[in-house]
Amino acid sequence: FNEVLEAISDSPYYTNNPETACLFAPSFDVLNQNNVRTKALGKLYSLLQWWNDGANHLIFNMLPGELPNYKTTLEVDTGKAMIAGGGFSTWTYRRGFDVSIPVYNPFLENAYLQPKSNLESRKWLLVSAQVGLHSEYKEVMFEVAASEKRFLIMDKCTEGKNWDFKKRCQGTVEYTYPDILQDSKFCMVLRSAHLGHTALSDALRTGCIPVIVADGYVLPFSEVLDWKRAAVVIREENLKDVVEVLKSYSMERIYQMRRQARFFWENYFHSIKAITETTLQIINDRVFPYVAKKYEEWNEIPNPKAVWNPMFLPLIPPSSQGFTAVVLTFNRPESLFQVISKLSLVQSLSKIVVIWNNQAKPPPPMTAWPLIPKPLKIIQTQKNKLSNRFFPYHEIQTECILAIDDDITMLTSDELEFGYQVWREFPDRLVGFPSRVHLYGNESNKFKYESEWKNNISMVLTGAAFHHKYYSYLYTYNMPGHIRQWVDDNMNCEDIAMNFLISNVTGKGPIKVTPRKKFKCPECTNSEMLSSDTLHMVERSECVNNFVRAYRSMPLKGVEFRADPVLYKDDVPNVVKMYTEVGSL
Repeated sequence: FNEVLEAISDSPYYTNNPETACLFAPSFDVLNQNNVRTKALGKLYSLLQWWNDGANHLIFNMLPGELPNYKTTLEVDTGKAMIAGGGFSTWTYRRGFDVSIPVYNPFLENAYLQPKSNLESRKWLLVSAQVGLHSEYKEVMFEVAASEKRFLIMDKCTEGKNWDFKKRCQGTVEYTYPDILQDSKFCMVLRSAHLGHTALSDALRTGCIPVIVADGYVLPFSEVLDWKRAAVVIREENLKDVVEVLKSYSMERIYQMRRQARFFWENYFHSIKAITETTLQIINDRVFPYVAKKYEEWNEIPNPKAVWNPMFLPLIPPSSQGFTAVVLTFNRPESLFQVISKLSLVQSLSKIVVIWNNQAKPPPPMTAWPLIPKPLKIIQTQKNKLSNRFFPYHEIQTECILAIDDDITMLTSDELEFGYQVWREFPDRLVGFPSRVHLYGNESNKFKYESEWKNNISMVLTGAAFHHKYYSYLYTYNMPGHIRQWVDDNMNCEDIAMNFLISNVTGKGPIKVTPRKKFKCPECTNSEMLSSDTLHMVERSECVNNFVRAYRSMPLKGVEFRADPVLYKDDVPNVVKMYTEVGSL
C-alpha cells in the first residue's frame, strides 16, 4: 500500500494542496479486506476532513470480501467514493465510476524468467496451475484432460510441511512456478474464492494467453483495454469444450495474442506503480476527455520502425488551400465528364487533374470538356499503369489529394466536402467512402480480401478517398519490396497497396465517411469494369498475402468507426443542417 501512495505522490496528477485537488486518496490500507475491521474503518472515513460522504475519493482494494461469502466489492461504508477494485462482478461494478484493477502477486515480485521468443513452440496446449479450486471445476478439467495429453493440471505439492508458492505438482512430478507457464500456449484462469486472481497477472507475465472462465468477472482496466486481443473468455458452462475452442486458434493468432499479453503486462500490470498510474490515467481521461488516450494508444503495440504520425515532419506549406482531385481514366469520357462536373461544385476543390492512362487514344479536345469554374489539367501518361494515380505530379499544389475513379458519379458535392473536412481533422489517415476488410482463414492460414458490407473495416478504396500528398511520394519512391511493380504488372491492387503503406507508417486504420456503400457505375458495362471479373476477388486476396510477405507483417488495422455529418438523419429543417445531400446506403 505504501507503493500505491508513493506512485500517487510521484505522478503528474499529485498536489499537496487539498484546496485545488479534485480527487482524494485516503491513506488507510484496504488492499486486503481480511486485514481490516470494516465497521471501524467506515467510522474512520467519516472523520476525514474532506470526506463529504466519500465524494471525489478514490479507494484501492485488491482482495474484497471475507469468509464465507467473499463478496466482489469492499464491505465497508465508503459512501460516494470510487473503488479501484480487484474483484468486481458485473453486479457490483459501477461502470464509468469504479475502476477494475488486477490482483498483484507479491510472491513473484523478484522472480526471474528466462526470456523466450513469442514465436517459440510450446510443449503444452493448456496449463492449470491454480490451487484450491472448487471440486466441480477439477472434475470437468480432469475429464477434458483424459482425452488431451497436452492439458496439464497441477495443484500445490503435498509433500513437506511448508507450502512453497513457487512449486506445483501433478502427482509426484514437480514443476517450478511460474516457469511452467512459459511452456504452455494457454493458461487457465478459473473462478476461485475471489473473483479476481493473481493467475491472470502471472499468465500475462509469462506470455501465456489467459483462458478466463469466470462468469461476470469485470476484467482489469476493461474500460480501455481490448481483452479480445490478449485473452480467451469462456463461459463456465462451456468449460468442457475448452480444448476444442483453443484448437480453433491459428498459430498466427496465438503469436499475436502472446505479444499482446506481454504488452499489457509490461505497460499496465508489471508493478504496483504501473497499476496505480494506469488507474489515475483512466480517471483523468474521464475528467478531461479531450486529452484522453485513444484506443490505439492503449492497445496498439508500437512499431519501433514506424513513424506514429508522419504529419509532424517539416512539410512545405501548400501553395493553395483545399484539395486537388486526381481522376484516373482510360476511355470513359461520358462518365468522366459527369465526375468533373460534380467535382466542380465542391466548395473546397482547388484543382482537377485528369490522368489520361490511354496511350493509344488521345484525350478529347478541350472544346469537348465541361466548362467549370475551377482549374482543369489533363496529363497523358507514357504507359498504362495503375500507379500513375499516385505519382506526386508538380501540378498538385495542395497537401490534400482526392483520388477518385472516372465512374464514381454517385457522390454528391456535400459528401465530398464533408469527406475533405474529416480529412482535415485526420490528415495522417486515409479517409474515404468505399470500405473493405481483410479476414484470416484458420484453415488456409492465409488472409482473405472481403468486400461484403461489414461494420468492421480495415481498408478504404482509393476509388474515392482523401490522402496526404506525402503518401504519394512514399508510394512512388519508398514502397517496400517490389509492390509497385507487382501492381503495375497485374493491373490490380494499387488501393490495397496504399492502405498497407499508410497503416504501416502510422499504425492506424482508415476512416470511412458517410453511410453510402454502393459504388457501382450505373452506365458501365461489365466488360468496362475491372472489379466485375470473377477472378478479381481471388486476385485481390492474393495481393493481400503478397503484401504481407513483402512487409513481413500485417499492418492493416481493423476499426469499427464511421464519420457522419451531425443531424444528417434527424428530422429537422434543412436550414439547420450543414450537409443536406448525404446519400443513404
